[in-house]
This record gives sequence, C-alpha cells and structure tokens, in this order.
Amino acid sequence: MKIYNTLTRTKDELKTVEEGKVKIYACGPTVYNYIHIGNARPLCVFDVLRRYLEWRGLDVRFVQNFTDIDDKLIKKANEEGITVPEVAARYIEEFWTDSNGLNIRKATVHPKATENIDAIIGIITELVEKGYAYPSAGDVYFRAKKFNEYGKLSHQPLDELAEGASNRVDGGADVKEDPMDFCLWKGAKEGEPFWESPWGNGRPGWHIECSAMAGRYLGKTIDIHCGGQDLIFPHHENEIAQSECANGCDFAHYWMHNGYINVDNRKMSKSLNNFFTVREVAEKFGYEPVRYIMIASHYRSPINYSVDIIEQAQSSLDRLYKCREGLEFAISHAEDGGEAPEFLEKYKAQFIEAMDDDLNTADALGALFMMVRDINKAVADKAGKTALEACLKGFNELCDVLGLLYVKKDDSLDAEVEELIAQRTAARKAKDFKKADEIRDKLSEMGIILEDTREGVKWSRK
Repeated sequence: MKIYNTLTRTKDELKTVEEGKVKIYACGPTVYNYIHIGNARPLCVFDVLRRYLEWRGLDVRFVQNFTDIDDKLIKKANEEGITVPEVAARYIEEFWTDSNGLNIRKATVHPKATENIDAIIGIITELVEKGYAYPSAGDVYFRAKKFNEYGKLSHQPLDELAEGASNRVDGGADVKEDPMDFCLWKGAKEGEPFWESPWGNGRPGWHIECSAMAGRYLGKTIDIHCGGQDLIFPHHENEIAQSECANGCDFAHYWMHNGYINVDNRKMSKSLNNFFTVREVAEKFGYEPVRYIMIASHYRSPINYSVDIIEQAQSSLDRLYKCREGLEFAISHAEDGGEAPEFLEKYKAQFIEAMDDDLNTADALGALFMMVRDINKAVADKAGKTALEACLKGFNELCDVLGLLYVKKDDSLDAEVEELIAQRTAARKAKDFKKADEIRDKLSEMGIILEDTREGVKWSRK
C-alpha cells in the first residue's frame, strides 16, 4: 500500500516498524460540544483505513484520544456553572452517540488527557533537562528554534511560520524567549483545574498531551499519525518537535491529513450560519449518508457539503441496499448449483488496487458499484444458489471494509399488512385485478411497496 505522506510530500510504500503490525494515532475531539461535520471526516476516513488494513491481515493498534482539559472546556464549564469533568463526561457520551451512528469502530484505546498527567510531566521534565524547554512565570515553554527540523511537516521556514501563526501559537510573549516558543505547561489561574508539577500547579498544553498519549500507548516511534489538514500547523508540527527532542528518534513515519469541508461552496463557520453538527444532519437524513459522503471522495480532496450531495448519498446507499435485498430474496428462491462468478475476483482486485493507492475510496466505491451492476444481472438471469451466495459474500465483504450497509432494515410486517398481501395474491390468482390494484394502493399509502417477480411478491418500505 502507498500512502501520501505529508512529511515527504510523496506517495510512500507503507513499511511498518514491526512486520505485520501497524501502530496508528488519530487526533480525537476536544470534548466541549457536539462534533460537527468537519470532525466526522477524519473519524470516517481513518476508520476505513483501519478496517482496510485489518482486512488485509495486519494487526492494527489504533489509538484515538479525548482532549478533556482545554481552554474551551473551561469556558464551557464557566458558562454553564458546572465543572470541567462534567462538561467532558457529557460530551464524551454525546460523541459515542454520533460515533456509533457513523459506524465508527472503537479504537484499541481511547485515552483521556487527564488520565496521562504523569506521562505528560515526564516528557516535559525530559525536555527541560535536555535544554529544549524552560520554565517561565509558572509556565513551561518549548524552544522551537532549538529543534533544527522545526517546520519539516508544514514545509515552511521558521520566519514564515512565525508570520502566519499570530492567532495560532500561544500568547505570553512577555515571558517567552522567542515568539515561536510554545507552551508545554500552563501555570494555574484562579478557579481553573490544576495538577501539581515541578514547576508549580498547572495543566498541560494541548500539543504535549498527544505526544504523551501516543508514546504511552504506541511507543516512541509510531507508523501512522493522522488527522485533519488544519492540524498540520501548529499541532502536529509541535508534536514532532517535542516528541523527537525528548525521545531522540523519529516520532511518526507517515502523516496522513484529510481535506477540508465547505458548505455550499463556503468555509463552514458559525458566523456564516452554515455550521452543522453531525447530530443536526443525522436528525434529518440519518447517519449513514453522512458517512457515505465522507468516503465518496478521495480523503485529501475538499468536500462541498450541501443538501443535494446528501440526497445523492441517500440514492447511492439505496442502490446498495436494493442490491443486497434482491440478492437475499433471489437466494431464498434459487435452485441449487452454479459457481462463484469470475467478476467477483475482478472487482475485488480493482477495489484493492484503489485502496492501495493512497486509500482511494472514491475508486473503490466505483469498483463496488460495477460489482452491483453484474450482481443484479446475475439475479435477473436466475443464477444458481451457490453463485448468488458467493455474490452476497463478496458484496458484503467490500461494504464492510467501507463500513457501509450497517443500518438494520425492519423486515417484519404486522398482521394487517400480511393479510392484505395475502388477499392481493388471492385476488390476482382469481384474476380480480381491480381488487388487487386497490389493495396495492392501500399498501402504498401504508408505506409498503410491492414488486411482482417470477419468484413471488417482494415488498419493501418507502
């Protein structure tokens, strides 16, 4: 498999630290609010990465954190008159609701920053002792310019990073040696949560949290670090600097970043009133179309969210569900015999080729829909049961890698509907087509659609 590596700006062959094993760290949410559709993209994209690697036989250790101490959480707690842990606990639960709705597999470990304070203090202590960090006015700062490779991920020289980072690096210029230095430990302010440390009471900075958690649960050098494009600088740049200076080795060999999401061709922001949470979108359209949108384009390409695109996603999912339902119905009525069609291996190979090319889910979906076309033809041609069962297995396998078709359909009918279908069948046998049509119309009003096939009557819900 080749991955576009932000660090090298090339597609690099995936070679892991340990053969047959992959260690992945994905930056998780800061839990002060519901996740928005921009947050949903890395969740879905890197869930597919993990699923695909596991499907190919690799042992994946996947770590995704919760940032549960941060300025945003403190602000939220103050606004609502509750504690920071209460804010974090509430929105972690809300995260699980949305994550489960999007069919995201739970990570191997979901560490919280507040559970790793000792590890954080340990790294900061190491950096201070090595001269890469210094205490100042109760804070501790990292000397950015002391790390000769600072800027290697964002591919910008220090002077450009400093110029463009006015709103993205820590303040406190009066206590820093250099404006580019960033905060590792924040001295306690009145009314804020704090922990004891060698530099006084305080709390960790955002960047150091991820270095500590990645190191604790994956080791000093990991295979893949991933997240949104907006995290390249300063967050991931700072992670590299502090981790490599503390540990004396490479932090991550591959860096994967997904593209931005716009809304109706404009950047998503609360000020433009085009800011949508996953929960809001799911209440109107369901969760699965959101997941579909996130993987229908190449992960590095921008996505333009709109009502039209989510309706297209619903239509595409409907086509996949109908393929599976048609297959299951055909299998239940098919005669024994037949062999696995050759096209299954052809499309599986195309699927693998696409996914091996920098996780190209767009082309992988293309292979899946070509498989759907040939499966539908096999059903129409009354293929034998063995052939159809092979089709169902191959189809489900690829859908599962993409995390699709997980919404369970209600396949039960109440007694009244079953009786009406039976009455219609009897009316057709008696050639009372007027009565049969009347019953069909009544069922349609009840949300039941009938399809007459050679094998019998198929029904579905609107």
